[in-house]
This record gives sequence, C-alpha cells and structure tokens, in this order.
Amino acid sequence: MESLYNLNYDQMCEYALDHGWKSYRGHQIFQWLYRNRVFDIDEMSNVSKETREILKKDFIVNPLELIKKQVSHDGTTKFLFKTSDGALLESVMMVFDYGRSVCVSSQVGCNMGCAFCASGLTKKKRDLTSGEMVAQVMYVQKELDKDNLRLSHIVVMGTGEPFDNYDNVMNFLATVNHDRGLGIGSRHITISTCGIVPRIYDFANEHTQYNLAISLHAPNDELRDKLMPVNHAYPLKELMEAVKYYGQENNRRLTFEYILLNGVNDRPEHAKQLSKLLHGMNAYVNLIPYNAVDEKGFKSVSHDEAMVFYDLLMKNHVRCTIRKEHGTDIDAACGQLRIKEIKKEGI
Repeated sequence: MESLYNLNYDQMCEYALDHGWKSYRGHQIFQWLYRNRVFDIDEMSNVSKETREILKKDFIVNPLELIKKQVSHDGTTKFLFKTSDGALLESVMMVFDYGRSVCVSSQVGCNMGCAFCASGLTKKKRDLTSGEMVAQVMYVQKELDKDNLRLSHIVVMGTGEPFDNYDNVMNFLATVNHDRGLGIGSRHITISTCGIVPRIYDFANEHTQYNLAISLHAPNDELRDKLMPVNHAYPLKELMEAVKYYGQENNRRLTFEYILLNGVNDRPEHAKQLSKLLHGMNAYVNLIPYNAVDEKGFKSVSHDEAMVFYDLLMKNHVRCTIRKEHGTDIDAACGQLRIKEIKKEGI
C-alpha cells in the first residue's frame, strides 16, 4: 500500500477535497504525521473514525521496517531498513556542534559506479519513493524524540544518485521543509550529485534555497573518468558550466566534495589543478577522509597528508575544510552496512 508520507502538504489537502472533506482535514492529517509523529492512522484521535477507515483503505503510514541499528562512540547512528518489497536501505544520523544531521538514501543500489564507493557494489534496483525517504527522516526523529532532541539538518548523500530520482527527491524535500511539517530550513538541507548536468539546470531553475554539493573527487577529466563513470557522459567542462549557471541563478555558495584517496588524487599537482578549476567561483571544498571499503582497495590519507593538501588549496585562495570523521568504529562508509546484510542474507 502507498504511504501517507508520499503526499506533500498540498497533495494532502487535495486528497481531502477529492473525498468531499474540507482542506482543513488534510492539514489535520499532516499535523498528526509530522508534529505528533504517529505511525498508526488510528492514533489520529481528532479525525473521525469514518475518515480514518477511508485512509486505512488507501494508505499505511510507515513503509519501512528497522532491521539493524549501529551506534558509534561519537553518537553517529546507522539505521538499516527493509522496504515492503524486501529491499534494504540505510540512513545515518550524525552529531555536530551545530546540531544533528541525517544522511538519507534516495535509491536502492546505485548505477553511478564510482570506483571507491560501497553504494555502487550493487546496481540500482529501483528509485525510492518520496515517502520512503520521508520515512527515514521520521524514524530518526522519533528516536531523537525519546531524549527531546530535534533533527536540524538533512543531507541527501546516502545510497543512490538523488538527481537520478529527481521528482521523488524534490517531493520529499517539499515535505520535510514545510513549516507545517518538520520545518527543516531550506538552508539546512543539502543535495549531493555526482554531476547529472541536465538535472543541475533543472534544480537551478527551481530557485530554492537548498544547498547543492557536487561530488567531484578529481580535478581533471583523465582521473575523473577512471574514478567516476558519469564523467564520460558529462565531462568537467559541461559540469562546471552547469554549476556556474546554478550559482548565477541562485546566488548560492557551492560545495565541492573531494574524497582524498592515497596516491590517487591527493598529490600537490592535484591540489594545483583543483585550485585552477575552481578559480573565481563562490565555492568551498569539503575534503573527506576516505572510509575504506574492503572490496575497493583504496586507502585513506593520514591527517598530516590531508593538511598538506588543505594548505595548498588555501594558499591558492580556495576555501576548504577537512570533514571530521564519524562512525569510525561502525560500518561508516556509505552503503557498507547494507552490503554486509545483503551478503549475509544472500539477497
């Protein structure tokens, strides 16, 4: 059955009107989902029994089942869910000085085939619905409710390529951002893409305040072709034109994600090439220590080596940060817990 989470606020009100109810009924249902955070339609106590019975014929609330939870010493929590058709997906809650952020998956598996990524070890089976993405966030928020805590940020950086599931992702964001729902501020929401150029233009023309992050990981086409097959379809020249258009249309600072792979993309010449590529842009680089994946064979750099790369970028007027490592004592890499469970169950 379809999840109520698939309906954004406007769609919920339209559903109410289509059934001869006042639009306020849609508002009530939305409030029960996101303010009261019920997983059971019968808990909507100020909604008539007749209305609840109609809802139950058409919808369930939560489409996910929690299979496993891992908690790190630093508070990072990884959740493994199963969908109604038996697919596995994972989400991660991370604790920062500025709040708590959840990393959401957008697909079951991934077709992008990035050489270093655990998510791509299994090909895409299907897109996640907007409701399945909302459910990831709601489950994490309900866990935090036990301690009177609140999610403050959302990043769509889990398994899958968000811009390969564009419509569902945008519908998901409309729900979690809505001020009658969870009310996560637009500037606290980040979508990461490996570089699906046509969708970057679409996203630019939406004129939202969501943040855009580009998974770059290489400063030249030759190396990026080896690491990221998407570069064959959309090489750096096309990608950079698209992100510059986004910046002009939205006056927003861009983030470029750059995983440091020992001996692969971490040399001084790579830092110089990256500085040249990003020259003059309103952007910063998020340098990411690599979480090793057994099947991939890449290795991370030491902190001192990361600092050398960082210093070279800063000296060349490229603002950057080194992302703090999270969940090093659990299956930290994106998709890693899911892959372990798939192997164990033989899915």
